[in-house]
Amino acid sequence: MRQSAGSSATAGGLDRSARPLRNLLAGQWRTGDGDELVDVNPARPRETVAVGQLAQDHDLDQAVAAARDAFPRWAATPHHVRGRILDRAADILDAHAEPWGEELSWEEGKTRAEGIGEVQRAAEIFRYYASEASRPVGEVFASPRTGEQIHVIHRPVGVVAVVTPFNFPIAIPAWKIAPALSYGNTVVWKPASLVPLLAVRLAEALVEAGLPEGVLSLLIGGGPLGGRLVEHPGVDAVTFTGSTSVGRSLIAACGWLARPFQAEMGGKNAAVVLADADLELAAGEVLAGAFRSSGQKCTATSRLVVEQPVADDFLALLTKRAAALRVGDPLEEDTEMGPVVSVQARDEIQRSVDAGTTRAGVDLLTGGRPYEDDRMDGAFLAPTVVELAGDDPLWREELFGPVLSVRRARDIQEAFRLANDSDFGLSAAVFTDDLRAVAAATEQVDVGVLHINSETAGADPHVPFGGAKQSAYGPKEQGRAAREFFTRTKTVYVRPSERREP
Repeated sequence: MRQSAGSSATAGGLDRSARPLRNLLAGQWRTGDGDELVDVNPARPRETVAVGQLAQDHDLDQAVAAARDAFPRWAATPHHVRGRILDRAADILDAHAEPWGEELSWEEGKTRAEGIGEVQRAAEIFRYYASEASRPVGEVFASPRTGEQIHVIHRPVGVVAVVTPFNFPIAIPAWKIAPALSYGNTVVWKPASLVPLLAVRLAEALVEAGLPEGVLSLLIGGGPLGGRLVEHPGVDAVTFTGSTSVGRSLIAACGWLARPFQAEMGGKNAAVVLADADLELAAGEVLAGAFRSSGQKCTATSRLVVEQPVADDFLALLTKRAAALRVGDPLEEDTEMGPVVSVQARDEIQRSVDAGTTRAGVDLLTGGRPYEDDRMDGAFLAPTVVELAGDDPLWREELFGPVLSVRRARDIQEAFRLANDSDFGLSAAVFTDDLRAVAAATEQVDVGVLHINSETAGADPHVPFGGAKQSAYGPKEQGRAAREFFTRTKTVYVRPSERREP
């Protein structure tokens, strides 16, 4: 039996009274004086999660000025001292993982287990970058000149603007803010206005951990404020995760300003199931990649390529499991998929599916129809699988929801060609036990992250993360790769004078 949205008003024991939203400016919590922002529960849009006032341009100016003022002191703070603050923030995140994870689910729509796991992942990221203080800070090269050494050291870039999306409201900010702070930068952060509460929680953890005033400012505002932050003359570098359309506009702006810019943007990620694959394993992984977080991951599986000999059996298995997913209130323990982030997002995705199913060559295998029970008032969509006879907008356009488009391939060569048939190149998955196929996928599939026998989603904090083609711009995120963006190198030629002491 599927879970309905209205089964419990206190699912998970969460206190459902509206939380206050605050901006953090120069070390001070401010209520703001802009337009009112009402943050709602996507499962029950009439239920308010948080209320506050949007930041305005004068708040932005104050935040950037505070960051510029704090930068020399923070950069001069020993790296181990900075690391201890990040470690304390990680402890605070872990201690609050359950209540803040439940708030995340309440606000954004992913399941309770996913929400708690995301807060814990943020803590893991902070610990990793706290430990950067104990890793090498540069390199020493040999010189062609006698008695000389060449030192290459890494220095912070300055004030970093951080602009983050709704779908991972604490993990994505963590993997930008943690390295920025660890390497000695100061940060002005504008989160997505759809999910401001978890941004406040992350900032609270850092303040409680002892982060000095001005090192981090949090501005809750709409898209235009984010654009002004990116172009602010006091900003030295910009890191962004969001849509490709917004990312391109910011690339253009930062190019004109000659300002370092890092972007993670869209994805239309393919899973490839070859004829020798373990179909039970592949079905579970594709299901997770397509429908966890309601498909609202840049690494979500939104395209599926199945080799013809196993296509009928695999699609029968996959669609049966997709149709059986329990969709409902994300705070209920047995819910397997919650709503998308808003009713507006639901309607946009549903329109794309409705339009697609009227076109020739599009076969709806499961889902695709609006709910007619109490879930119809929330931002719920059914897990949807469509099979395509050929090219179609559903194959190319990023819907950012629980919609999986399927095509069949005659052989491995066509399978990899279809996997590459996208403007995006963030992640992919290949299911096979043939080492020759693994080697071919590694060489031929044009993505930044490739999974063999696991879902397309998922990224560990100690290794580089980022895409190819139109999925990314600039240096990769996470791991030591983050140092390439959040620092700049200084090459120092060191040679003693030839003066002799008496």
